[in-house]
Amino acid sequence: MDQVPGPDYLPSAPAQYVARRMAQSNVAALPVQISHALRASALPRHHADPFDRILVAQAQIERMALLSADPQLSAYDVRLLPF
Repeated sequence: MDQVPGPDYLPSAPAQYVARRMAQSNVAALPVQISHALRASALPRHHADPFDRILVAQAQIERMALLSADPQLSAYDVRLLPF
């Protein structure tokens, strides 16, 4: 698996870089709500990573697609976009 570049790879400090790229891409952060956490706790344990289960729960509740290269997420009832 290829290594993901670390913060030293970015052209500016991570906080500034991410904020600028989000604004340029017209995207917003999706905060984790209690409903997301409760849905994640009720999901079958197809995936051991709790963060990935939170992403699945958010995608389900918010009716959004999930962009992921993780094949284990296909076990969930969620629309996946290939990465």
